[in-house]
Amino acid sequence: MNATYLMRRIGYGLILMLGVVILNFLLIRLAPGDPAMVIAGDMGGASEEVLASIRQDYGLDKPILTQLWIYITNIAQGDLGESFFFNQQVTSLIAERIGPTVLLVVVAQIMSIIIGVFLGVIAARKPNGVMSGFVTVFATIGYAVPVFWTGIMLIILFASTFPIFPVEGMQSIRLRDASLLMKALDVAHHLVLPAFTLAVIYLAQYARLSRASMLEVLGSDYIRTARAKGASQRAVLFRHALRNAALPILTVAGMQFSHLISGALLVETVFNWPGMGRLAFDSILRRDYPTIMGVLFFASAIVVIANILTDMSYRLADPRLRGKS
Repeated sequence: MNATYLMRRIGYGLILMLGVVILNFLLIRLAPGDPAMVIAGDMGGASEEVLASIRQDYGLDKPILTQLWIYITNIAQGDLGESFFFNQQVTSLIAERIGPTVLLVVVAQIMSIIIGVFLGVIAARKPNGVMSGFVTVFATIGYAVPVFWTGIMLIILFASTFPIFPVEGMQSIRLRDASLLMKALDVAHHLVLPAFTLAVIYLAQYARLSRASMLEVLGSDYIRTARAKGASQRAVLFRHALRNAALPILTVAGMQFSHLISGALLVETVFNWPGMGRLAFDSILRRDYPTIMGVLFFASAIVVIANILTDMSYRLADPRLRGKS
């Protein structure tokens, strides 16, 4: 691994994060709505004196560029500010919610890659067969259906017709005093529907991409050579073809991570999953600027890190790229 290239990628990531911070700050501050009005409503008074006092207390009376400079310098020191609504440090709020979101996104990502690639490989084995047609139709439907619609349909299906899985929350109240194993199984039970909802659209994309990549690779000379040497169909598919066909899948997996995080906001709202998406949704309704910007900053940082790791894994998987800057 080229250390210079890695440092350069990290440097680009930091510059990108600075741009994201500035853009998020300006877009949120220029959006309609006055957080002082929301806070004053919670305090039971909305006179001009009260509003002016609130703006002064939270620094909202300063010029917007001054607020931006203060915000950037605070972030550089690891301070994301204090929530207007929760009266708590944003870093603490995110720390409480990041675990459920990461769990949801990672499980959905793994589920979508495993199922999607498996379907794509099976479909590529016989391009004109029944399985290939099924995967193509499923991928088209899965890609076209909105994630929130899938979640609502699953809730309707499993809330009344087949009450097998919980349809909201992350854990059962009656198991709060149970053993660690029982709690883990309970969380996994609650995770099935939201993770599958989030994974459906992406596993459809992986199925289409892996099918196309496999078909291209299976027509290569080295695959014909492997078959001529007597390699079994399984060895040809999974040992020789899948490794090269996985390169574009790795790239898309890193790019899809940002989409998964944004999709998690909708899924967490539909299934009342206590993650960052739910926190962001509640904060938007309350005009809680520090919390909104903190969640966006954290989500952006995860996406940038995921892209760097994807780039590194791509170079590890393809030896031809290791010597290039």
